[in-house]
Amino acid sequence: MRAQWSGVVKLCGLLLGVCAAASAGQNPDQTAQQSSGEAQTYKIAGTAVNGVTGVPLARVKVSVADTHARAKRIEAFTGEGGRFEFGGLPAGKYALQGTRSGYLVSAYQQHEQFSTAIVTGPEFETEKLVLRLMPMATIAGRAVDEAGEPVRSAQVRLYVEDHSAGMSRVVSTGGAVSDDRGYFDIGGLRPGTYFVSLNAKPWYAVHPSGKSSEQRVSPALDVAYPTTFYGGATEAEGAAPIELKGGELREIEIRLSPVPALRLVFRGPEEGPFQMPMLQKRVFDSVQPLQVTETRPVGPGVFELVGVPAGRYDLKTGSGESGGAQVVSEMNLTRDGQDLSEIKGEALGTLKVTVKMPGEEPLPEEYGVGLRDARQRIVAFQPGQASGEVTFQAVKAGKYGIVFASPRKRYAVERIATASGETAGHQEVDVAAGASVEVRTELVGGEVRIEGMAEKNGKPVTGVMVALVPNNPEANVDLFRRDQSDFDGTFTLAGVVPGMYTIVAVENAWGFEWLKAEVLARYVQHGRNVIIGEKMRGTLHLPDAVEVQER
Repeated sequence: MRAQWSGVVKLCGLLLGVCAAASAGQNPDQTAQQSSGEAQTYKIAGTAVNGVTGVPLARVKVSVADTHARAKRIEAFTGEGGRFEFGGLPAGKYALQGTRSGYLVSAYQQHEQFSTAIVTGPEFETEKLVLRLMPMATIAGRAVDEAGEPVRSAQVRLYVEDHSAGMSRVVSTGGAVSDDRGYFDIGGLRPGTYFVSLNAKPWYAVHPSGKSSEQRVSPALDVAYPTTFYGGATEAEGAAPIELKGGELREIEIRLSPVPALRLVFRGPEEGPFQMPMLQKRVFDSVQPLQVTETRPVGPGVFELVGVPAGRYDLKTGSGESGGAQVVSEMNLTRDGQDLSEIKGEALGTLKVTVKMPGEEPLPEEYGVGLRDARQRIVAFQPGQASGEVTFQAVKAGKYGIVFASPRKRYAVERIATASGETAGHQEVDVAAGASVEVRTELVGGEVRIEGMAEKNGKPVTGVMVALVPNNPEANVDLFRRDQSDFDGTFTLAGVVPGMYTIVAVENAWGFEWLKAEVLARYVQHGRNVIIGEKMRGTLHLPDAVEVQER
């Protein structure tokens, strides 16, 4: 069962999930019916405990809600023994959730964005449940300089190793700013593997201009701090991981060491607007602008960029005359006084996408369009317009998948056509360097729900990952659907579009790279095949259970 999702703020989050691993919809209520006599009621009860120590927790706000009416929550607080109890419940499926200060909001058997629904009925034991709440973890640190003195106003960035998409990525997940004593802390964290980087400017740094009239400055003052990671590395691949457990307070120190600062020159037109060059640094799976530099005019149309620590960067430059930006991928800046205007990079393009809905369907009030690269990362995202047109500027040359996301209904890209109507690709469009490309994206709606049972040795299994795997999965990642089996072993895969699929159920599959082709293949060969025809609608009930496989 997957938690319900709505709102424009979460639209981009849904898009990232769709492109990386394609998530699933919520299971429907499967209320048991009484064949005769007065309707019987049931009880959901148990103990809320610390998810790390197993100690019962008092003052936990526990709630249950019918999975078809989540807004109608029933709430209660646990006593000293951590007990909770909800009586008088009709047969059905219920979402169980707990929250307490200092703990993450936790659903029953929660994994990633999925949880297990509690099923009430005469055949289910629902009065001895254990609701595990994960205590929040914190990283507390101190930024110090080469003399061991505090570095104030240092920009701290936090990254986490993310496996929720079935592939490992390291993504940005917030940050902090160091105080006057150099201290910082980042709380409210889940267990996981984290990395921390620091950006700051030496308080004593003086960056002279290249003009001959400039007073001479000691080289010891013309320095900068490179981006520095916990562990001392200045590039992401050398960063030391921080393995954080639930409820843990990890204290770290990051020491910054100065390096000679570079002075870079660039030229623009003497009159009229132009785009200043931008240095960007690749950090794990993201690109971030360098923000500790200073730009100065030194003559008509001539500027200096000072305070740049040597290192590897992407350089984006532009021209007011051409209006087109350029990019230099992964260049190593080491020479002081280098003229950036002499560097010839690859021109960036533009991509205009027009959305064509299935049949006569109107555009959703809220939707978004994203570009997915070859590593299944969302590299650009734009909220949708009422016109159905979305334009991406400064697109690097390459092949991109186009992904459509809406909070109310699932869609997939069926065909990409050029402005002339020619097929550009199934789900990919090729953008050449400096090109302006216009395509029409034709969508197909997910009209089918698949309901089934996960079993092992003839018995229902709760809490396992169930995945709907499309044929040719690497080219169709947005057709994946996932769910977690409920208390009775049932699952629902919602918003399924026409196609050929294999359904797999895997134990302990949360948090590992199941989307890798070589890993996925061994599960698919033992899965259950299913075909969704173009005219199929409604719910498909699988006649046989899906056998649960071991990880």
